[in-house]
Amino acid sequence: MTSGPHPESPPRPAPRTGLVVAALLVVYVVWGSTYLGIRIMVEEAPPLVSGGLRFMTAGVLLGLVLAVRSGVRRLRVTRRELAGAAFLGLMLPMLGNGLVSVGEDLGAPSGVTALLIASIPLWIVWFRVMSGDLPGPLSLLGVLLGFAGLAYLVFAGQGSGSRELPLVAAGIIVFASVCWALGSFLQPRLTLPRDVFVTAVYEMLSGGAIMVVTGLLVGERFTFDYGARTWLALGYLVLFGSMLAFTSYVWLLANAPISLVATYAYVNPVVAVFLGWLVLAEAVTLPVVVGGGVVVLAVVVVITAERPRRTPLPETPAPESLRQ
Repeated sequence: MTSGPHPESPPRPAPRTGLVVAALLVVYVVWGSTYLGIRIMVEEAPPLVSGGLRFMTAGVLLGLVLAVRSGVRRLRVTRRELAGAAFLGLMLPMLGNGLVSVGEDLGAPSGVTALLIASIPLWIVWFRVMSGDLPGPLSLLGVLLGFAGLAYLVFAGQGSGSRELPLVAAGIIVFASVCWALGSFLQPRLTLPRDVFVTAVYEMLSGGAIMVVTGLLVGERFTFDYGARTWLALGYLVLFGSMLAFTSYVWLLANAPISLVATYAYVNPVVAVFLGWLVLAEAVTLPVVVGGGVVVLAVVVVITAERPRRTPLPETPAPESLRQ
């Protein structure tokens, strides 16, 4: 591990639009399915220790992939970079994702959990306003429209036979959304490895380690006697939820506007509701259809507002010989 700063390097070119779209689709769809995976996992496994093992395993696997492709030197970081990645590990995997597992373990349904986590864009906007960075009116409109659609999904569906949400579980999940939003907001301001995939490795390793230690301290115990359903859920969360979706999210934070990245919190609940219908035979009610349509509209509004605009080239004066 080195201790000095990196030498100056030329700025990275803007990522291709296709890569941003592909990463967004992964985060939209795969993360929407992880709420169901977590719900299945915590039926038998403890939330923090199992979640920590999930992230640590994914961090080790991603680190091995990077080392095989580019050599071990690619994983070298400075102490400040390691500290920045560890802080993100605390805010995102531990407090953001770990507390979601705790909330679902306490009885929060996976679909309702996704709806509560959808408050992340509002917290990000609040942090931006507090820092003096006021988003444009169209971005604010999209965020508020998305929240309105999600609120309709929650409150209009209370009489539709949905499972009761324990108040403590709801409070824990809302706090998790605040922590995730704060970590996402602060990431561009931290000293991190230039390679975002290396950042993801140390972020998952540190966050997973904190989760395991915390879980053991509060009395959780992990065994190998779980059923195939639990192991399949844990394996899915490692390979798809962490290695693929989490790494895509970290890459997006470094390569796309934060308000655009935050739109995943609008789409995830729609995916979670669909999977609830497909896997758990949950009813698709009018609030689901109407609220889901508003959510999709909000995504379109925010993406339109945050899409980079091409800067027109300055006009070049015509040569004197061509002037009349």
